[in-house]
Amino acid sequence: MGRLSAFVHERMSDELQKIILKPLRSRRLTVLIADERKAPLAPGLYLVGTPIGNLGDITLRALDVLRRVDRIACEDTRQTQKLLNHFEISTPTVSCHQHNEHQRAAELIAGLKAGGRIAVVSDAGMPGISDPGNCLTAEAIAAGVAVIPIPGANAALSALVASGLPTDAFHFIGFLPEKAGARRTRLEALAAEMQRNEAARTLIFYEAPHRILETLADLEAIFGPAARVVLARELTKIHEEFLRCTVAEARRELASRDRIRGEITLLVEALPRAKAGAPGPDSGTWESIAARVARLQAEAGVDEKEALKRIARELGQSKSDVYRELQRERARRR
Repeated sequence: MGRLSAFVHERMSDELQKIILKPLRSRRLTVLIADERKAPLAPGLYLVGTPIGNLGDITLRALDVLRRVDRIACEDTRQTQKLLNHFEISTPTVSCHQHNEHQRAAELIAGLKAGGRIAVVSDAGMPGISDPGNCLTAEAIAAGVAVIPIPGANAALSALVASGLPTDAFHFIGFLPEKAGARRTRLEALAAEMQRNEAARTLIFYEAPHRILETLADLEAIFGPAARVVLARELTKIHEEFLRCTVAEARRELASRDRIRGEITLLVEALPRAKAGAPGPDSGTWESIAARVARLQAEAGVDEKEALKRIARELGQSKSDVYRELQRERARRR
């Protein structure tokens, strides 16, 4: 409690405290009291974590920094302005997103070298984690500018601690490639890498709702239908949801819904080879698209086109995506 608040508290009757101290705890006055005789904000680049949904998750330190810097570099100035308006912060903003970060960095670094104080924020969470900010941070360090992290909410860690999956060892991947072939290649490499580990660990992905079914189908094909997953959706928001089940069950559940909404954090338990019941690309039991096509042709007497159609239906993917994967596998063997 600040000195002014303590002084008021000691000298007021209980009734007056109810009347006066309640507004003193309001957002604006709490900050004014906390800021009594505060030292000037040091020059430097401030990486400020912002809420991933619930505005109550912003820290007092983050609000203080956002009020006192010279300007705020934003992934999207319109999105950040909503946050600033809510907390009555009038600091000027400037855009700094994935398409202009390299160009904007020169201007911002010049201001920082002159003794400026600049905050960097993404639309949600910590800047630089699957969001703009890393390039500017690296250039600021190279220029000898102080870089100060202001911790805040993060979707990956929030989902991890509530997942029930291993937390002592985890691998944050972020967004997988959008194209089906590149995505499967990345997942195959991860499966092979994880099976060389001594202990289980958790893989953490971010995924868009319109791609989640395709990603789950790839995970099921590569890690096996029994692989344990946790799907965290709309974290910290009103419709927050956790699905804790096998990858096959998660895919069936989401496929049964009319629409999938909200940002998704997907966690996968990756077991070492000795414990994995799930197939993997180097385990000797993983079945490629080419092998599936050959098996269906032999067992069901169908042609390649029909085999691809059946595999696509089984995986929940389009036939063209499965065909492209088949072509990619064949090219890799040449």
